[in-house]
Amino acid sequence: MNTAAKLSAYGVTLAIVAAGAWMIGNAVGPPVGNAGAPAEEDGGHGDGHGGSVAEAEQIDQPEGLASSRGGYTLTPTSTTLATGTEGDFSFRIIGPHGDPVTRFETEHEKKMHLIVVRGDTSGFQHVHPTMDAEGTWTVPLNIEDAGGYRAFADFVPEGGESMTLGVDLAAAGDFQPRDYQPSRVAKVDGYEVRLDGELIAGKSTLVTLTVSKDGRPVTDLQPYLGADGHLVALREGDLAYLHVHPGDDPRGGPEITFHTEVPSAATYRLFLDFQHEGTVRTAEFTVEGAHS
Repeated sequence: MNTAAKLSAYGVTLAIVAAGAWMIGNAVGPPVGNAGAPAEEDGGHGDGHGGSVAEAEQIDQPEGLASSRGGYTLTPTSTTLATGTEGDFSFRIIGPHGDPVTRFETEHEKKMHLIVVRGDTSGFQHVHPTMDAEGTWTVPLNIEDAGGYRAFADFVPEGGESMTLGVDLAAAGDFQPRDYQPSRVAKVDGYEVRLDGELIAGKSTLVTLTVSKDGRPVTDLQPYLGADGHLVALREGDLAYLHVHPGDDPRGGPEITFHTEVPSAATYRLFLDFQHEGTVRTAEFTVEGAHS
C-alpha cells in the first residue's frame, strides 16, 4: 500500500485505487497469468540508483500487482498450496542488495500482514506470519479449494515506506470459479453487517458499515489491530489491493465509516474484519461502482 493510502487510514479519505488487467483463467491451475510478476526488471536486486524502465512504470501501478517494487521482492519458498489440509506457507522479503530483510516497522500492531485470496476472490484469509532470525516468515494456511491464488505481503521495511507486494500461487485440482452478485448485507456467525453508501468513480463518498446481532446494534466491538474494523478492497478482474483502517479511533460500533474514492465504474469486493466477544469475523460485500 502506498504512503498516501496508509495515511488516509487515519485521516479522512480512503482511496480504492485499481488498475491493470488481471483476468481469471479457466478450469485448472492459477488464473493469474503474469500479472503478479514484474516484467523486464532486475528482480528488485538493483543498486537503487535510477532503476529500470519497468521500475519507473511501476510508480503509478496499484499495490499488490507486482512481486517486486522499489528494490524489494516477495519470494515464497514454494508457489504451490495443498488443499484440504493445513500447511505452512513461507516466504522472504528480499531487499535491494539481494539479502533477506530482517528488520521491519510495526504498522497496525503487526510487522507483517499477509492476505491470501483465490482468483475469484473466494477463500479470503488475513493472517500474521512470524519471522525467524534469517528473515523467513511462516504462517499456517488452510486452503479448501483448488485454483490460482494471490498472496499479498503488506509491510514497512525499517526506515522505508509501506508497500504491498503480491505473488501468484497455485493449488492443484479442478478449479470451479464462483460468481458473486452485488450484495450490501453480509451475514456471518449470527451477525449482520450492512453496507450503506455509494462508490462513484472519481468522487469521494462516504461508506458506512453497521454491525448488528440478533437484530440489535453491536455497541461493544473490540479493537482489532487498533481499530473498530479493518477493510481490504479488491477490484474484480484484477486484484489491485487496498488495505486500510477507519479514520476514527475505536468507538465500539455499531457504525464504522470510510471515505471512498474509486477510479472507475467497476465491481469491487470488500472484506471487513471485526472483532466481538474475542473472535475476529469477516464480512464480505460485492459493490458496483457507478459513473460520476
